[in-house]
Amino acid sequence: MQYKRFNDMNISALGLGVMRLPEVEGKPGVIDRMKGRAIIDRAISGGINYFDTAHIYQSGDSERFIGETLSDYPRDSYYLATKFKVTNAKDIKDMFAQQLKRCNTDYFDVYLLHNITAGTFDEYTDPANGYLDFLLEQQKEGRIRYLGFSSHGTPEIIQKTLDWHRFDMAQIQVNYLDWDLIGASAQYKVLEDNDIPTWIMEPVKGGKLANLNKEASDMLKAAAPNQSVASWAFRYLFDLPAVQTILSGMSTIEQLEDNLSTFADPARLTEEEKQILAEAARAFMKEAGVLCSSCRYCVPACPMELDIPLLIKGYNVLNTSGSTWRAEGFDKARGADNCIGCGACAALCPQNINIPDVMQKLAAALAK
Repeated sequence: MQYKRFNDMNISALGLGVMRLPEVEGKPGVIDRMKGRAIIDRAISGGINYFDTAHIYQSGDSERFIGETLSDYPRDSYYLATKFKVTNAKDIKDMFAQQLKRCNTDYFDVYLLHNITAGTFDEYTDPANGYLDFLLEQQKEGRIRYLGFSSHGTPEIIQKTLDWHRFDMAQIQVNYLDWDLIGASAQYKVLEDNDIPTWIMEPVKGGKLANLNKEASDMLKAAAPNQSVASWAFRYLFDLPAVQTILSGMSTIEQLEDNLSTFADPARLTEEEKQILAEAARAFMKEAGVLCSSCRYCVPACPMELDIPLLIKGYNVLNTSGSTWRAEGFDKARGADNCIGCGACAALCPQNINIPDVMQKLAAALAK
């Protein structure tokens, strides 16, 4: 296992996101203690020392389980992070007290404000709520070592968050597909430009990049027969200098062993391999979505004033993630069901995308 220094902490380059541990059959949100403990124990023996949870993960059982399991290890042998999400709780003082109790700890190594976006920014920053003041006081009293935030928001929101307070770290979603698909490259650049240590979440896009379509998988297997498809996603991130730790929500011992193997010898992608991965991503997206460059040539031509690139982004995110909330602003945009199919947009598209067809498919998918 490789480690990276973060102030006075020596953190494993691979961290365990404790949100996808195996659950008891027929009991959603209840972690299977035997299987979950096996994963935690093997993670620790394999060198992982950073564990990331939250009060919303597995209906709170993630925090309870991690408190039960990590209590068998010396507190100074691992780093524990959790989060506060304003859309699921309002009283941060009460929630923080619950989290300390559930996690069976006196302090958190990292504590994050969870998913700051355009829709939550005002509530997080409202002085009347006092969220930041409370957390800074906890940090002063030693109950929090480092304070951070996570975000699926736009680059502008991330910069706005840093203008509000210079946090110790930030956590964003980055992988080789989302680098362009949802603009993760621009989000990352804001953090890099501000010299903010960056934690990566969803490096394998919730498992999607470990299970590509046959054409894409065959490309990667032909190029590296002894490496897993998932390993390419991690290796893609090794070149990003601002990255501190890459979090993976491993739910089986097999996934864990594969990732431990990748991080034992973190070989960066060669230029040739980067080209192969780009081709594989395109092959995957031929089935999973639409390769829109967001040039916006189509927008002025739309008589219904639709934000077509944003709707296509929502379509892609829906197809690759199963939901649309990661496409910032999608929920407030005028819907694809307003498309009248005139084709004025398609006539201007440099990518030759059949935009009316995409709008029809998006509307139908959302209607379900």
